[in-house]
Amino acid sequence: MLVPVRAPLTADSPASSEKKPFGDMPEWNLADLFPGADSPEFTMAFEKADADATAFEANYRGKLDALARSGGLIRTLADYEALGDLEGRIASFVYLNYVQNTADPDRAKLLGDTQDALTRLSTKTLFFTLEMNRIDDAVLDTAIATEPGLSRYRTWFAELRKAKPYQLEDRVEEVFHDKAQTGRAAWNRLFDETMSSLKFEVDGEVLGLEPTLTLLSGKDEKKREAAFGALSKVLYDNKRLFTQITNVLSKDKEISDRWRGFKDVAGSRHLANSVEREVVDALETAVRAAYPRLSHRYYAMKAKWFKKDRLNAWDRNAPLPSSDDRVFDWAMAQDIVLDAYGKFSPQLVDLAKPFFANGWIDAPVRDGKGPGAFAHPTVPSAHPYLMLNYMGKARDVMTLAHELGHGVHQRLAAAQGPLLASTPLTLAETASVFGEMLTFRSLLASATDPKTRFALLSQKVEDMLNTVVRQISFYSFERKVHTARREGELKTEDLNRMWLEVSAESLGPAITLNEGYDIFWAYIPHFIHSPFYVYAYAFGDCLVNSLYQRYMDAADGFEDKYFELLKAGGSRHHSELLKPFGLDAADPDFWNLGLSMIEGLIDELEATQPS
Repeated sequence: MLVPVRAPLTADSPASSEKKPFGDMPEWNLADLFPGADSPEFTMAFEKADADATAFEANYRGKLDALARSGGLIRTLADYEALGDLEGRIASFVYLNYVQNTADPDRAKLLGDTQDALTRLSTKTLFFTLEMNRIDDAVLDTAIATEPGLSRYRTWFAELRKAKPYQLEDRVEEVFHDKAQTGRAAWNRLFDETMSSLKFEVDGEVLGLEPTLTLLSGKDEKKREAAFGALSKVLYDNKRLFTQITNVLSKDKEISDRWRGFKDVAGSRHLANSVEREVVDALETAVRAAYPRLSHRYYAMKAKWFKKDRLNAWDRNAPLPSSDDRVFDWAMAQDIVLDAYGKFSPQLVDLAKPFFANGWIDAPVRDGKGPGAFAHPTVPSAHPYLMLNYMGKARDVMTLAHELGHGVHQRLAAAQGPLLASTPLTLAETASVFGEMLTFRSLLASATDPKTRFALLSQKVEDMLNTVVRQISFYSFERKVHTARREGELKTEDLNRMWLEVSAESLGPAITLNEGYDIFWAYIPHFIHSPFYVYAYAFGDCLVNSLYQRYMDAADGFEDKYFELLKAGGSRHHSELLKPFGLDAADPDFWNLGLSMIEGLIDELEATQPS
């Protein structure tokens, strides 16, 4: 599963290969997947995948019920996993190759052609889960209980059955599957290539999206305002395109939901995440209720620190006057994160080190490179790849800690195999946010200067607000958009109004939503690639806050239970995995425990602010 990009966090200016301001930084070596797109190995993989898919269809289509009764299902799952691993290896290679330079037409063509070929190929195996869900429950339960090896897939079967009420007739499913390439996937690609090609003029300098966004986190207020204006202007210049993309993808989802019978706009996401709507509703309710004592309170404090009555929109992520201005070269960042990981567990360091040594990270900023940061798990038979846009700030170090946590999690879960390794989004952010927390706590413990400590605390609070408050406001925005789209097409003004409504509610009265801010919904990639993904960030942050409190309260035995959680991947439900820690996401107090940690940090900031 692709882990969607995080919002860009850092940078003053793009790194260049000539200057190397942050030292030698790693770039991907994709040879662990394939030597190249023109290699015999890549061609042979396609040929084998096609042959195996054809054989799979011939061997098993129309026969699964009989195999369930005779004791032959385990073989079908083994073949299905092997084929999925091979197809996933091909898809991962062409996607990562494309992300390295989205402006390269040859890479874009390879991506498009490969996705088209894999879609045609996977149509041959589409029957498998559909037919599996037509097996009588009693027959399937007996097979799971009696056939050797089948019981380890019990959770996979349970999740498959949950999708049964939303399953369509086979030919309709094939149409949905085949049309995805010219539907959602095509609009996703249009968005990506458009965003990568946009240029923003800031005080006479022409910049890409990443450097322009990160100027909003710079110390120079005039630069921040100029970057804000440039972003607003270019997004407005392209508003018809972004509005059209949003309308088409929202309608596409509405059509799918209507055919499948999903009543709630986020129902399909909750099903994919293996989480109940009531749990997500409790999270959203708890966070929105906490806005006044979290974001509203903090931004009012920040306005006073800036000696202003209210902050402008371009001041929201501005560093404090006492902020940590250190520049961390790549070697320093690596040492900081590995040291923090090592204080928790040497095993964590052993799992992390290969990312730095073996070309599993692509760190530098380059023209045409995809924005933000992500961890791509590829397939269990290979290893994850991390993408960063590293620019030397403290937030970049935290981003490294975050994505490395994803990578470690993916490595540990790989042993579950292709069907069970993928972690539902509710727990997919656990290791990443925990890695950030370890790094933050390590830096905080080593800070002896009160101003440095204050800077670290304030930065962590802002990151938490961006992760919890901001992402829940994004979720609220998406609910508004997709609900309204069911009633008809939306104008840019409609989307702008909804964006301002959720922003005003979440940010509070201490933030002025300046003219031009209303279009800022347009560049958020999560809305395009993974509707309703965003609540996973808030889920993960609150979960880790609660987990970390358990770690501090009773460290003995925590490490083993933590690694067991990560190793489980998607093989067990979140309620079962959290039980050893005494945590229950269905309990409203669970969310309040996580939110109280943020509130505690704000308390500490207010009590220790330097004069």
